[in-house]
Amino acid sequence: MNLKPDSVILPSDVERGKRALVQDGAWANVVGTLSGGVMLVGLALALGAGPRLIGVLAAIPFFAQLAQIPAIGLVERIRQRRKIAVLTITGGRVLILGMACLPLIEDRSLALGLLVAGQVCVGVLGAVGACSWNSWMHEFLPREGLGTFFARRLFWATSFALISGLAVGAAVDHWPSSDKADAYSAAFVMAALAGFVSSWWLSRVPEPVMAPREAQPPLLRALREPFQDPDFRQLIVFMVSWNFATNLAAPFFTVYLLQQLGFGMGEVVVLWAVSQLANALTLGLWGRLSDQLSNKSILGLAAPVFLGCVLALPFSALPERHAYTFPILILIHAMMGAATGGTGLAVGNIGLKMAPSGRATAYLAAVSLSGSLAAGIAPIVGGLFAEWFAAREFSLVIHWMAPEEDLQAVAMRLRNWEFFFVFAFLLGLYALHALTLLREGAEASDRNVVRQFRLELRRSMRSLSSVGGLRVATAFPVGRFVDRDPGAPQEDARA
Repeated sequence: MNLKPDSVILPSDVERGKRALVQDGAWANVVGTLSGGVMLVGLALALGAGPRLIGVLAAIPFFAQLAQIPAIGLVERIRQRRKIAVLTITGGRVLILGMACLPLIEDRSLALGLLVAGQVCVGVLGAVGACSWNSWMHEFLPREGLGTFFARRLFWATSFALISGLAVGAAVDHWPSSDKADAYSAAFVMAALAGFVSSWWLSRVPEPVMAPREAQPPLLRALREPFQDPDFRQLIVFMVSWNFATNLAAPFFTVYLLQQLGFGMGEVVVLWAVSQLANALTLGLWGRLSDQLSNKSILGLAAPVFLGCVLALPFSALPERHAYTFPILILIHAMMGAATGGTGLAVGNIGLKMAPSGRATAYLAAVSLSGSLAAGIAPIVGGLFAEWFAAREFSLVIHWMAPEEDLQAVAMRLRNWEFFFVFAFLLGLYALHALTLLREGAEASDRNVVRQFRLELRRSMRSLSSVGGLRVATAFPVGRFVDRDPGAPQEDARA
């Protein structure tokens, strides 16, 4: 396997590399589905983890992004970004295979300690690989059509995750053994195997030779430069506030559903699948809007929807869990999945778009580190205060008294994790305020954004039916592989 940079990259190589990136993203998302998120929380709970440890596990991937600081120097020194990315990411997947053995350890405290240590190592290796990958993609991918390409990549990634997640979730729910930890062990084995396939596809993506090394400023000075750029500094403020708000609540959705509402793992996986399906079906729409409008405009539309869904969660089981709770949660998760597609696509693209050419590594690392620190602190704060809020309740009661009747109705009730959902909503409002101060470039008015969204939604809904819609949605990315000629100036410079 040759992992050295390519001296010549032709337009056909670019298209081949983009196809390989789609495959890499699809299999990599299977890794995240089967070894993180719902499955990671399920394994931790099966091993006896409490709220604080769940918060720590949620924070580890974000704090691990601090490894991007030395990774910048590593990239500049070795100057072989493909080699760094492939080797570090594959190393993390070897560790995931090792963590599949944790349920075999009888001492649950030791198993949980090794789970935390393994997640730290996986996170650090992933952060080094991500730093190299970001710089690599910044030079490899043409700027035009980024929204469409990443929408296609995310579509297949979401589709693969949906299939694997449903299959493994059903297996966990119907596992013959009473100890569900064994089922999660099997999930981690499959995650590692999918990761090795992902690494192989990633190794086939061409890498441009890095520009001749210029006199580089000290590392800390390079990291300070993005904070001195007014426009990019505002992007960092938004990322910090947004990541803190969303991660104060999101890591505990699974715990909320399993423990507070009392749903089974099968029902939780169904909700996750609904969210993933809604995400996949709207990615093409978000990608087209991203190319037509600005990433800030997409965030201005999708982010409030996501926050509204978070605020709606406590009302799904008001005053207690009832027959309509699960259908309401399905609707909330569908809207949340669609909104997440827009926010994820726009957040990923806006940094790539605003980072100046030639200094992308430090700029992208700065925004990633800042956002990751905020996202890492949030679940730890949630885990620390979880027990305090578990013993408290806030209710608003409507009381009607008449001569012959005395009626009471609970208008709102907050218990345990539901407090964090409200706090996340309020902090998210500040993030939206920070977004209004961000200057990305050409922007669209709110009215134009809504109009374009309705037009794209109407175009998509024309093909949606019980069978045909799914067939069209599945076939859509295939036609996009070869539907566009990259811009000549980009390709001439790359060749």
